Amino acid sequence: MSFLEMLYFIIPSAILYATPLIFTAIGGVFSERSGVVNIGLEGLMIVGAFVGIFVNLEFASTFGAATVWVAMLAAVIIGGIFALLHAVASISFRADQTVSGVAINLLGLAVTVFLVKMIYGKGQTDMIDQARAINRFAIPYLEDIPFFGPLLFQNVYSTSILAFAVAIGAWFIIYKTPFGLRLRAVGEHPMAADTMGVNVNRMRYIAVVISGALGGLGGAVYAQSITLNFSHATIAGQGFMAIAAMIFGKWHPIGALGAALFFGVAQTLSIAGSGIPYIQDVPAVYLQILPYVLTIFALAGFIGKANAPKASGQPYIKGKR
Repeated sequence: MSFLEMLYFIIPSAILYATPLIFTAIGGVFSERSGVVNIGLEGLMIVGAFVGIFVNLEFASTFGAATVWVAMLAAVIIGGIFALLHAVASISFRADQTVSGVAINLLGLAVTVFLVKMIYGKGQTDMIDQARAINRFAIPYLEDIPFFGPLLFQNVYSTSILAFAVAIGAWFIIYKTPFGLRLRAVGEHPMAADTMGVNVNRMRYIAVVISGALGGLGGAVYAQSITLNFSHATIAGQGFMAIAAMIFGKWHPIGALGAALFFGVAQTLSIAGSGIPYIQDVPAVYLQILPYVLTIFALAGFIGKANAPKASGQPYIKGKR
């Protein structure tokens, strides 16, 4: 395998594995920019993965070729609703946001595994039909461009295009719109925002629901493009990688996008490294733990250098500093 052939294999695969992380990390950016820490992204991805697979299996005959998109839409809706539990606990009842997020992770896994057992009578769902999965395609004309065609346009997933669009859209919303200004204000200085007439709690509720919707979408994309079924191990640390990507990206949508791509490369090497020259000589166990080790290093190396929103993790009580 030549160097170019390695690139043509690694880059499309890295984008595939990064796509669910991009959605989920940007969801985390919205939540934390509003001042609400969302450790529950893992649980939200789990819920989204289950909903995506369930809808795909049960309604394929109804929606046909559109099933995969209906499944993702359902995951967005259910993810947003599930995130309301975290919003109510952390915003209305001013519970510790980290504890609430951990509870979301535990509850998401417990509820979905229980539903799988109840509906399918076993520990995992059936595999979805490959025709109803998120499949790759080539973009006409662009695929013929020398070097960049095989690298970026011959093995394209529609969800990857959507992920890049969401990242750019999130950047525009957060930094170029009045809504984004209010969102950042309640995350930096909620009392000042309240004084200027911004409803702090409402903004935080909206942000947490957005994070749940994008987390659910990330889970549905992962399950319908990579695993093709759902079990307790479908989302194994993907939500925590998304949190690391958010922090690594300095709570910025484009930064989170770049960090997610970095972790996508790590996951590609961990899964397919045995078929890549030079890397295949590395013991398999080292490749398997690579994404998680890089996650730890990223957090340890950058969490002190990246400045989180000043009011992040702090409940707001009207009239009190």
